[in-house]
Amino acid sequence: MTLAAPPPGVTHRRVLAIALPMTLAHLTTPLLGIVDAAVVGRLGDAALLGGVALAAVIFDMLFWMFGFLRMGTVGLAAQALGRRDGMEQRAVLARALLVAGVLGLALVALQEPIARLALALAGASAEVSRAVADYYAVRIFAAPFTLANYVVLGWLVGLGRTGRALALQVGMNLLNMALSALFVLGAGWGVAGAAAGTLIAEIAGAGTGLLLCLRMLGGTVSVPRAVLLDRGRLAETFLLNRDIMIRTAALMFAFSFFAAQGARAGDVTLAANAVLQNMVMVAAYFLDGFATAAEQICGAAVGARRRADFSAGVRLALAWGFAFALGACVIYLAAGPVLVDAMTTSPEVRAQARIFLLYAALLPVAGVSAYAFDGVYIGALWSRDMRNLMLAALGVYLLAWWGLRPLGNHGLWLAFLAFLLARGLFQALRLPALTRRTFGA
Repeated sequence: MTLAAPPPGVTHRRVLAIALPMTLAHLTTPLLGIVDAAVVGRLGDAALLGGVALAAVIFDMLFWMFGFLRMGTVGLAAQALGRRDGMEQRAVLARALLVAGVLGLALVALQEPIARLALALAGASAEVSRAVADYYAVRIFAAPFTLANYVVLGWLVGLGRTGRALALQVGMNLLNMALSALFVLGAGWGVAGAAAGTLIAEIAGAGTGLLLCLRMLGGTVSVPRAVLLDRGRLAETFLLNRDIMIRTAALMFAFSFFAAQGARAGDVTLAANAVLQNMVMVAAYFLDGFATAAEQICGAAVGARRRADFSAGVRLALAWGFAFALGACVIYLAAGPVLVDAMTTSPEVRAQARIFLLYAALLPVAGVSAYAFDGVYIGALWSRDMRNLMLAALGVYLLAWWGLRPLGNHGLWLAFLAFLLARGLFQALRLPALTRRTFGA
């Protein structure tokens, strides 16, 4: 069964039909941490609450490294859709699930050394470390299902079925919240209950997602062995995933470096930066939605050899991204102090956050091009260039921080702004040559 490619032409409606559901899906994710913290917080033990929070960070960092399973699958599936290649649509899903299964089982097999390394780097107290260990010992078994969910989400988005992707993501998150509350408060399982809720929700999500994919494919995802293990396709998939993983690692380093330098400036500055970063992350969820729209639209356009659709996808993703980023900037400038006060009661942190509020308001605007072009490059499978340009932008970030060190935390925020601007600028400058290479002069 071949899923139909979208008709020629890219409209505002098509962009929003992809971006808004994915934005809503992204926005439900932080609720998981809030619910886990709320239910464990009811137990009245600060060590347990700190353990859940730290364990959530460990798993976020661990699984984020494998985000290429979602991003790479979007581009490959979208291009197969554009080519109307039904067999490759199936093969993309099957290959990615195979990779997800192998990697997920490897994480389970290596759980002990991973846990030791994570706890050593965290440097938490003995009580918090015990809580982390209890949570980790349960949730690590969700690894194969979590990675399979990345694949299913990427495949659905690549084929333009974002409504189904939203329903799957929201349903899984709601189940997670309900089970965590039931196991922690109802059954009295403590930290392990919160982890068990996530484990069961991930299993249910993977099972439901696979059934949904099977239904879309007419009841079977069977692919001839020669197609599934085609060396050329496997090599393409490997190189794509490798490049995206390196790019993601560089991005994680940039955020970790920002947090580490903030910590060196003192507890108050660290807390103020964290409060402002929370505001930035909300805006980033909207920009991620438009980046996802660019992934699907540009990928399908490359597969169908529709240069006009590709250019329209780039243009509209940027336009809508700037519109939302400017809106966020205005809101943060006008209501920023109120939002800061809602997130912290510390007078010192509130005062410090107000000093740097302007940077947080400008960050979404500075990052529009970076987010949108990431989507374009992923959809077009220009992963090598995306990787190299990310590393170049990271170099700009570190050089800017070095030169601006005398300005303290102001210099750190300015360096991060330079990092986002450099990412977008480098990708914009490279875009014409890559477009000519893909579509011809």
